[in-house]
Amino acid sequence: MAGGTWTTQNKVRPGVYFNFASAATLGSLGERGIATMALKLPWAPAKQVLTINAGDNVKTLLGYDITDPALLLIREALKRAKTLLLYRLNVGTKATATVGSLTATAKYGGVRGNDLKVVIQANIDDNTKFDVKTLLGAAEMDTQTVANIAGLVSNDWVDFSGSGSLTATAGAALTGGADGTVTNSDHTDYLAAIEVFDFQTVALPSNDSTLKSLYVAFTKRLRDVEGQKIQLVVENYPSANYEGVISVKNGVILSDGTTLDSVSATAWVAGAEAAAQVNESLTYTAYDDAIDANPRYTNSQIETALLAGELLFTQNQGRALVEVDLNTLTAFTPEKAKMFSKNRVIRVLDAINNDLKNIFESFYVGKIDNNPDGRNLLKNQYIKYLDTLQSIGALQNFDSQTDVVITQGDDSDSVYVELNVQPVDAVEKIYTKVKVM
Repeated sequence: MAGGTWTTQNKVRPGVYFNFASAATLGSLGERGIATMALKLPWAPAKQVLTINAGDNVKTLLGYDITDPALLLIREALKRAKTLLLYRLNVGTKATATVGSLTATAKYGGVRGNDLKVVIQANIDDNTKFDVKTLLGAAEMDTQTVANIAGLVSNDWVDFSGSGSLTATAGAALTGGADGTVTNSDHTDYLAAIEVFDFQTVALPSNDSTLKSLYVAFTKRLRDVEGQKIQLVVENYPSANYEGVISVKNGVILSDGTTLDSVSATAWVAGAEAAAQVNESLTYTAYDDAIDANPRYTNSQIETALLAGELLFTQNQGRALVEVDLNTLTAFTPEKAKMFSKNRVIRVLDAINNDLKNIFESFYVGKIDNNPDGRNLLKNQYIKYLDTLQSIGALQNFDSQTDVVITQGDDSDSVYVELNVQPVDAVEKIYTKVKVM
């Protein structure tokens, strides 16, 4: 008996013909939790995007344990972010040490290389060989037993060069490592590199006004021209007046006494905003492990800051809380009303943009006929996606019969879509009337 697949019902022989197709569940809510940041660091590969996931052991990559003060901003970002796309701005100078004919050079430039040491000792079991140890501080990071320099291979911390015999040493410290300087062009390189990655937020831990303008222009281009909906977190820049920019007014004090100013606090805010789901607001969310705001503000100062579009922390019962989860948009228009100043609302709208764009590009463009059947398939996908948002409380009052309209576009290969959506905001103000009997 014949068999196989079919496109139209035109088979000649008797048989059983199958056509397998997946159910129309092509798209879903996109993953959140990815933040990015560029820093001047004392160790790490330079001028490239490094993917760091929460919980990763970063010592080899970044030169320190995540608890070390040198990685403070990275640690703060990863308190909430699932993934940090980190970029090292500075190249620096590599530390070196020479022992006889052997030269040991730090893997990366930066002052962390000055903490490295090479120990060369005769092997106790074979006096024709040497044990070559790489130490970071007092910790042994690598040991190789070789007869000569040619037998050595580079490790995660140093590169070896030279030829001939080894010379014993109780410890040759690498020196000359320096972090180097960072210029604004390094930030330009970073923005060019990070643009091709998917992320929700970018932090700028700097008070440089020129850099703020550069990052804001980058954010506006990605959001308004490229269609990549991200948010920028900067300190004290409410003049951006843009829903894609979050301005952090103050910092916090951590439980161990570490004081973070508004510049440093951008790292946590970027991580928290990236990790916040479309049905979640950070209003009154506690900054992890913070016991106070830095500085504190009076009631009138807080109100002035909120009206100016500034995100700030306030002290409450031994915690530092986000007063209101808002962005810098303050000049409202009929097209962008007050709700656009709330980051929860922006998360919903950005998700609709990013997710539907991804669904269309992945499953529809060039694959579906632009006829009533094809457009109806696309409409059903939009409806399923928006129903999902409503089911988790990100949208309300969505009517699948009237709120999605898809028609033929002006060109034969285009479609025109109109969506009506009502994002849900969080309860922030409770006005209570108490009637005394």
